[in-house]
Amino acid sequence: MIGETLILSARALKKWIRNPAAVVPGLVTSIFYIALFGSSFNPSNLVPPGVPSSAILGLVFQGAPTYITYLTAGVICLILVFNMAFGGIDLVLDRQLGFLNTLLTAPIPRAAIFLSGVVQNLVKAMFLAVLTFLIALVIPNGLELPSSFGVLQFLGVFLAFALLGLGLSSVFTAIALTVRSIDSLVAIVNFLTLPLIFMSNALFPSSSFPTWLRDVATVNPITKTNEAARILIINGNLSSSQLSTYAGDLVYLVVFVVIFALIGYLASRRALNAQ
Repeated sequence: MIGETLILSARALKKWIRNPAAVVPGLVTSIFYIALFGSSFNPSNLVPPGVPSSAILGLVFQGAPTYITYLTAGVICLILVFNMAFGGIDLVLDRQLGFLNTLLTAPIPRAAIFLSGVVQNLVKAMFLAVLTFLIALVIPNGLELPSSFGVLQFLGVFLAFALLGLGLSSVFTAIALTVRSIDSLVAIVNFLTLPLIFMSNALFPSSSFPTWLRDVATVNPITKTNEAARILIINGNLSSSQLSTYAGDLVYLVVFVVIFALIGYLASRRALNAQ
């Protein structure tokens, strides 16, 4: 099963790399959200002259030195959500072009088809996530990392992103293997992605939300991912209480991955067996 999964994933990734029109929009989207949204919607721009904006950032945005420092994790989560959601279009096209039927008649496990969809979407999204992080570092007034931020902190940040991506990829791959047309897929993911993003702390802290929305945001996996990533991005080395918060967020994300990977696999197997 591992061999078949890797071969199918490599096929999808080769198609993606050879098609610049599929790669460039994701990169441009990262630049737009980091540079344009991060600059034009920067809350510190609303501070009256003479009032230090660092006070607002420190109180509201967890001590981040700039709004883009706070925003970077949220934008990466946004990139993950949209790439996972629309990454299933290739699977729908494989169904419409007959390639999926060919796979179903071949002596390969059904799980390999599902896992290859999960893997190729995760690789694409993580590639764009790293590019987004680098873009945030180089733009003016962008991402400012503490001096204690090193390789371990970088790996800790992207471990949280990878767990979120794995869980989301499992769900959206299952949806893509279930629907029959691209129109149906687009309608479903548009219905799911916007509430998922705006019911989280991706763009603004959930402390500013009304009570009912704050309660929903608390259990949103995007919120847990942002919290884990921002603790490292803003602080670098963590205190014992911060380390406890980070570990708790990772445990939550691991449980999220296990549950939704199982649901995605069972839904995909049922859809594929119905062919």
